[in-house]
Amino acid sequence: MILFVARISLSMLLIAAPALRAQEPLRWVGTWAASPMGEPVNPGQPSPANTTYRDVVRISAGGASVRVQLTNEFGARPLTIGSAHIALSVGSGSIQPATDHALTFSGQPWVIIPPGAPVFSDPVPLQVTPLTSLAVSIFLPDQPINDTTCHQDARSTTFITVGDTTTAATVTDARPVYSWCFVKGIDVSTSDPKAAAIVAYGDSITDGALSTRDANHRWPDVLARRLQGNSKTAHLSVLNEGIGGNRILHDGTGPNALARFDRDVLAQSGVKYLIILESINDIGRTAQPRAPGDEITVPQLISALTQLVTRAHAHGVKVLGATLTPYVGANYASPAGEQMREAVNQWIRTSGVFDGVIDFDQVTRDPANPTVFDPAADSGDHLHPGDAGYERMGTAIDLSLFH
Repeated sequence: MILFVARISLSMLLIAAPALRAQEPLRWVGTWAASPMGEPVNPGQPSPANTTYRDVVRISAGGASVRVQLTNEFGARPLTIGSAHIALSVGSGSIQPATDHALTFSGQPWVIIPPGAPVFSDPVPLQVTPLTSLAVSIFLPDQPINDTTCHQDARSTTFITVGDTTTAATVTDARPVYSWCFVKGIDVSTSDPKAAAIVAYGDSITDGALSTRDANHRWPDVLARRLQGNSKTAHLSVLNEGIGGNRILHDGTGPNALARFDRDVLAQSGVKYLIILESINDIGRTAQPRAPGDEITVPQLISALTQLVTRAHAHGVKVLGATLTPYVGANYASPAGEQMREAVNQWIRTSGVFDGVIDFDQVTRDPANPTVFDPAADSGDHLHPGDAGYERMGTAIDLSLFH
């Protein structure tokens, strides 16, 4: 009798197991992100107060619901968000009204973000498909604002209007800026246990400098498109955490890569992979120092890159090292700097420190003169790729690195 009861109990448990798994909470994974930076409000600039910022972003992976992360991380005062909305974008600052959802924060339609802090919205039941453009509209009521937290040179148009226009289907009399302001990330919910995020970490070449504005031609965009087009990798998203002018060892445009690593990489929802493409600005500034200590050495760069890998591995994140693209002909190039670039690339390829290598140098250089960009991939400044160069970079990444 005891054996019979045990068998019944075991059978009931096995029958109930799928139901228990189905009730497991959904996971959050980042689908879009941008690295925040501080921008002071200079005298003569229009005040950010009593305005609505409509930031337009393209996500990488889809999901059944979303949550938005707003930021005041570089603000010196508390920042009041009077209202905020998210909707599908149809271009030129317009939205699909039927998809418009108000954001709430612990159930409230407004939130005060302390200085130096970010904040997550409550979940929004908005079904989004991969590679969709979303508009996040944020109203700032009258208040003193001396510093804004934005991502500069977003290669995307943000529309600023007077008053609370967060629900407007179209915007009129908008002032365009080309930074993403007060919004730093969007997560999607997923029940896929394999879903994860890839963080692209670097400088302007990751940020997409000189790519066509509003066209999403950065190499991380190309990678996201390829991942979504492959059934084996469609569970992966891409988060672009590049900052134009960023360096590893010194602050400049944004905090240095070592300092911002926890916020821009480790804190991202669902991060499992990291691609590092950084240090060309450290090398270039050695030829044109602006401050004491700007002159750095190859061992210093190798030590810093190793630190990033060590910190990522401590959190279970797989790290792919990307070789530095050509830069001879750029305004801060030098023979000594080229020797440094080649030495760093050789170390990336052969050290074994990384879990894998992406050879961006090989796919963008001129075969006849490997120290310079292939003219077909060059934007014209001999430092940044053009759209065709970014396409090459994103296409060259072996997707099996993420299996």
